[in-house]
Amino acid sequence: MLIVQKYGGTSVGGLDRIANVAERVARAKKEGNDLVVVVSAMSGETNKLIEYASYFSKTPSRREMDMLLSSGERVTAALLAIALEEMGVPAIAMTGRQAGIRTDASHTFARIEEIDPAAIQDEIKNGKVIVVAGFQGINEHGQVTTLGRGGSDLSAVAVAGALHADACEIYSDVDGVYTTDPRIEPKAKKMDFISYDEMLELASLGAKVLQSRSVELAKKLGVKIVAKSSFSEAEGTIIAKEQEGMEEVLVSGIALDKNQARVTLRKVVDRPGIAAEIFTVLANEQINVDMIIQNASSDGMTNMGFTIPQSELERAKKVIGGFNKDIGGMDFDENVCKVSVVGVGMRSHSGVAALAFSTLAKNNINIEMISTSEIKVSMIINEKYGELAVRTLHDAYQLDK
Repeated sequence: MLIVQKYGGTSVGGLDRIANVAERVARAKKEGNDLVVVVSAMSGETNKLIEYASYFSKTPSRREMDMLLSSGERVTAALLAIALEEMGVPAIAMTGRQAGIRTDASHTFARIEEIDPAAIQDEIKNGKVIVVAGFQGINEHGQVTTLGRGGSDLSAVAVAGALHADACEIYSDVDGVYTTDPRIEPKAKKMDFISYDEMLELASLGAKVLQSRSVELAKKLGVKIVAKSSFSEAEGTIIAKEQEGMEEVLVSGIALDKNQARVTLRKVVDRPGIAAEIFTVLANEQINVDMIIQNASSDGMTNMGFTIPQSELERAKKVIGGFNKDIGGMDFDENVCKVSVVGVGMRSHSGVAALAFSTLAKNNINIEMISTSEIKVSMIINEKYGELAVRTLHDAYQLDK
């Protein structure tokens, strides 16, 4: 079998953990598998590099940040290759560029455009384990780019797709995908299987097991993902296309995202194109807008509310400030969170949303905003009720059964 394995920052958080990964990789190789291993930077390394940059500048060049941040994964890749060689397992480390990962020109949040797997395939034929530095690639100008937070997941899935790998194993410090965060609800259960669509919703709604862009790419390329722990031998959770009978399960999981902020624009001039102008400028700054509510117009004015990641609030304030002549006032609330109910069973079962709303109401939790799709219901509530909402919803849908 050809297997792509990816190890996250906690899995390679120190030299002893890199040694542990080397032993796991060596076992898989001795079982007769061809292996490509994608690695993240050691836990905390990326944040340390960001701190180094901020010592000199609060707004460093994105190009230089890519040069800086991409070094963390290269260190891990080289160390793991050295460890494998010392164990008698032929290995070679590659940067994103050497692995043929080509991206667009965007720095710090690049998108993979294509992968030329020739160099990797040559080394596989030579019997080597290829260790690829994740999170990075090269653009058409020959400059190093990075893929954004969680980009090593994306690297692994893209490489697996290019190689037509039998599986892409994503290793972290958790042994699979749970019905909710077990640190919040101890009765949460690990799922053996979850569909791409459900995992995509959970990942985009705050579940930390997988990065949402990697799930989206896996669905597009048909890559089977297995989420596993590098600290145990548990089977993990398979993420693949929807199987027959899945709609019999009403809800698969509950997600909580505390990285939310609500923006309210008051007395916005209600003229054609104003919403497009505001959200286009936000998009140009790569500020991700989620829920949007606009009230009916009155006297040529309207109120508009939307949510964004809390980490992007300061940039959003600057952008929106450019519309002063069209906006009467602005309010910002960082004390909110988003709780979501996810499941493909919603397509064929009614009453899912009603149960969510009534469950929160019974616990005196007020819902400030609502967003729905055919497989999810998301609600913005006060942050202090976030974990209570998760536990009560998990119980209401009997996810521990």
